[in-house]
Amino acid sequence: MSTEEKVSTRAWIAVIGGLFGCFMAGMNVHVTSAALPEIEGALGASFEEGSWISTAYLVAEISMIPLTAWLVQVFSLRRVMLVGSAVFLVSSVSCALAPSLQAMITLRVIQGASGAVLIPLSMQLIITELPASRIALGMALFSLSNSVAQAAGPSIGGWLTDLYSWRWIFLLQLPPGLLLLAAVGGAIKGQAGDRSALRKADWLGIAAMVLGLGALQIVLEEGGRKDWFDSQFIVGCSVLALVALALFIQRQLYGTRAFINLRLLASYNFGVSSLAMAIFGAATFGLVFLVPNYLAQVQGYSASEIGQSLIAYGLVQLLLAPLLPRLMRWLNAKLLVASGFAIMALGCWLGAHLTADAGRNVIIPSTVVRGLGQPLIMVALSVLAVKGLDKAQAGSASALISMLRNLGGALGTALLTQLVSQRERFHSARLGEHLTPFDSVLQQRLPDGVADPQSPEVMQTLALLDSSVREQAYLMAYSDAFYLACLALLGCAVAALLLRSR
Repeated sequence: MSTEEKVSTRAWIAVIGGLFGCFMAGMNVHVTSAALPEIEGALGASFEEGSWISTAYLVAEISMIPLTAWLVQVFSLRRVMLVGSAVFLVSSVSCALAPSLQAMITLRVIQGASGAVLIPLSMQLIITELPASRIALGMALFSLSNSVAQAAGPSIGGWLTDLYSWRWIFLLQLPPGLLLLAAVGGAIKGQAGDRSALRKADWLGIAAMVLGLGALQIVLEEGGRKDWFDSQFIVGCSVLALVALALFIQRQLYGTRAFINLRLLASYNFGVSSLAMAIFGAATFGLVFLVPNYLAQVQGYSASEIGQSLIAYGLVQLLLAPLLPRLMRWLNAKLLVASGFAIMALGCWLGAHLTADAGRNVIIPSTVVRGLGQPLIMVALSVLAVKGLDKAQAGSASALISMLRNLGGALGTALLTQLVSQRERFHSARLGEHLTPFDSVLQQRLPDGVADPQSPEVMQTLALLDSSVREQAYLMAYSDAFYLACLALLGCAVAALLLRSR
């Protein structure tokens, strides 16, 4: 290996430290999902109020990610990582001690905003600190930290909540947070920032971006709970998102003080890869949200049982990650991406065959297969996206990819949740059409010798039938969601073949 390909210990510590930050921020997106009922009960919040514990984090995160490259330009990468890590750590511990819902939501905003810089900067460190020959390995580790964080969030959250208390899901951030601070402080080179950029900043563009992305995230997170456009609040947020994002895009493309290079999306490989990454985010985030809901709602799993069911999802990616750099040398990168999408589509197709007893026997094989495909996409697609880009564009590239993946994730979660809700009503209505007083099957289920249709015996039988219909309708609705994800991923597999390898 040539001299320029050697990587110093300092560079590896910086990259691995960044991966710790990526893992912490990624896990916090999902870690509260299994514990939300307990948190709501402890803080005296309703279901709708408690949903803002997750929404607040996601709104702050998606609003801050595109600002990362500009913040690095102003303050330097080392300072942004140090401050972001320290604030994230303090706010995590504070969340564990939150005395009220209002305090929790405020702290989750701070936690999301500070954690937002950790994901794109982790990717930026890989691009800037590692030579081209090691970027595939760095991206494999980046994929692993993201994937394991997604799987570990609900698993660890459910396990800690059942065993100890929901407060421990936030205290868990302390050990990796301290390691992150040590790595950033000791290994990332200090550089002078350009404080004059503060005076020349496009503050109107920044405000438009924060308002637009924040409003869009609220629409996607809260729309289903508020009947979408039947709610004046959702209509108002939609209009705000449309106007603010249009202004943001105009300022970045034609203004003289752009803080993120949106023109990178016009680059063929980066543009196609970014779109594929958004769909990939929609499928992974959406299914990570959907599977625990299915196991809890239809199969009656507890939080810890859900966590145990998802362990294989993270484990298979942990075992595959070390092999990815070698696969990148043996196989064409776009074939790896296409194969990854096809494997994930196969996992979704397996998950679409749900029956009343389809718990571990269907969901675990489905998640394992999806886990095999996921790192192939994440690593090879990230490498193809940045191929040929100047390292000076690493900040904008990593921020854009992270933002689009998270936006795709929010869109996928909202779409699949709404699909399950609507298809359940559709299937319930269709199944109910066959249950008439003259139906022979229904007649056989009714008690013999009971003439009164309002009798307790008849009412009990009808209630059981209604419950059975709802259960079958949910099984069919969740299957429909898996089928939709399967078709989207197959489309991406075909599109991946259009990417340029050189």
